[in-house]
Amino acid sequence: MTIESVAWNQLYRQANAPDERRGFSAATARRMLRFARPHRRLLLGFLVFSVVSAVLEVANPLLAGRVVDHIVGHSAARVVVLLAVAIGALAVVDAALGIVIRWLSARIGEGLILDLRTSVFDHVQKMPIAFFTRTRTGALVSRLNSDVIGAQRAFSTTLSGVVTNIVTLLLTLVVMVQLSWQITLLALIMLPLFMIPARRMGTRVAVIQREGAQLNAAMSTQMTERFSAPGATLVKLFGRPRHESAEFALRAGRVRDIGVRTAMLQTTFVTALTLVSALAVALVYGLGGWFALRGQLNAGAVVSLSLLLTRLYGPLTALASARVDIMSALVSFERVFEILDLEPLIQDAPDATEVPPGPVTVEFDDVRFGYPAADKVSLASLEDVATLDTRGGEEVLHGISLRAEPGQMIALVGSSGAGKSTIAQLLSRLYDVDSGAVRLNGADVRQLTGRSIQTTVGLVTQDGHLFHDTIGANLRLARPAATEEEIWDALRRARLGDLIGSLPDGLDTVVGERGYRLSGGERQRLTIARLLLEQPRVVVLDEATAALDSTSEAAVQEAVAEALTGRTALVIAHRLSTIRNADQILVVESGQIVERGTHTDLLAREGRYAELYHTQFADQGDTVAA
Repeated sequence: MTIESVAWNQLYRQANAPDERRGFSAATARRMLRFARPHRRLLLGFLVFSVVSAVLEVANPLLAGRVVDHIVGHSAARVVVLLAVAIGALAVVDAALGIVIRWLSARIGEGLILDLRTSVFDHVQKMPIAFFTRTRTGALVSRLNSDVIGAQRAFSTTLSGVVTNIVTLLLTLVVMVQLSWQITLLALIMLPLFMIPARRMGTRVAVIQREGAQLNAAMSTQMTERFSAPGATLVKLFGRPRHESAEFALRAGRVRDIGVRTAMLQTTFVTALTLVSALAVALVYGLGGWFALRGQLNAGAVVSLSLLLTRLYGPLTALASARVDIMSALVSFERVFEILDLEPLIQDAPDATEVPPGPVTVEFDDVRFGYPAADKVSLASLEDVATLDTRGGEEVLHGISLRAEPGQMIALVGSSGAGKSTIAQLLSRLYDVDSGAVRLNGADVRQLTGRSIQTTVGLVTQDGHLFHDTIGANLRLARPAATEEEIWDALRRARLGDLIGSLPDGLDTVVGERGYRLSGGERQRLTIARLLLEQPRVVVLDEATAALDSTSEAAVQEAVAEALTGRTALVIAHRLSTIRNADQILVVESGQIVERGTHTDLLAREGRYAELYHTQFADQGDTVAA
């Protein structure tokens, strides 16, 4: 390792050190070792080969010195040639070791990344919906990327670096002291000239880099929001492209200025340290040459000492920064463990059973529920706030009781925020009740397996979310093993067969981010086709036609009728015309059921339902037809 590379490494470590001072956490270290245990054989081999490589690094300068001694002493040419061959052989072995070490490092590092990422991803999949509504997606993705990579460096770089640097340092010191303790002492005295500027300059660069990271984040946020379909539409609708361009140029310009300042500081620092090292080498040659001329030192020893100097400065500098590396790794691991330590609120009971077979009865028995507080489902660091919101836990459903017999359709209507969607989420067990019970065929959902609930209860939401993938892939989310014939059958029943068939790529058509390449009605019918493919025994429709025009609504209603046939259904409706034929209509207000009955009965009562109905159809003369 050259003095220049040592300087760059030292600067990088200092500039990227954690902001806060942390003590060594034994608990975190133990958890780190648990992740490393499956890779222990590779780690052992990695360390052994790294130590052997360190020994070879010290051997080369000694052989070079011997060559000089034999040349000066006019030894036989054969000896010089043999030494040269030995140097070449060591170089070949060291190169081979470098390849093996890099392979082991890659296997260990990538293996740890895989283990950590899959652990975090699988754990996040178990988190409640409240976790995702509170968390910044970018912060969560960062844990899976930068923090996971930072954590794996603890084993693939830091651990081996500490071991090999200790071995290299001890061997180098022993050899240098044997050659000349005076020159060794001089080299150690000059070390502060190498390290003190690194710490000071590293701190300055760290401040600038953090400022640059914040500016980059702001610039990236602007790009992410403006490059999405809704964001781009908003900018165009309000005629703000020039303003957005100017604002982006301002942020990009500040990033440029930070980059120039950082580059100049880094270059100045590395140049200064390279100069210090050059002066150190010059002093070694000067003092060593003086000793050699006086007959106190061999010429070859002077050459060896100058070559060993970098082997001394490199490990000493790296070890002085080892705490920074260790703390950085600990911070990364702790940020990953923060996610893994969040307890999922919804978990299968140890003795969970399947949903009983046959047509399904849905029952809510005196259900009370409040959304969990932030500290139960989130982290301040994931929400980009100093402290979590203390609100939450207030009861939003107060004694909800209802029963839907097999094949019946129960409709929920009421004001926005009354609790209708919350009821639907409890049936799908996206949340658990605080008291009371939600039952499927008489079995409490908390005693049923999550997978059986998912296959029993199908939910279609208002936004009709689709992934940026093909139509076929989006449909196969419901049934990965579905045949193409089954997919086309579901599309025809959802009134989409002709449309998808007319597309050049058919089922391989990519729908775009959130399905924006399709119209609102087409997206909704595609989600209904997905529901039909899944064939659940209970269907929940949450405002499935609220945002559609009349033409799209009619097409979706045909698909909905197909989806509801022969199934127990819970329908949340904004447009009351869509639920006139419901077996029972429940009016929900402020988390309570205030009315229940058929469409005709509720209109005759002239209560809250009649008020909602007359308000909605006041301009259509529809109340007479009711």
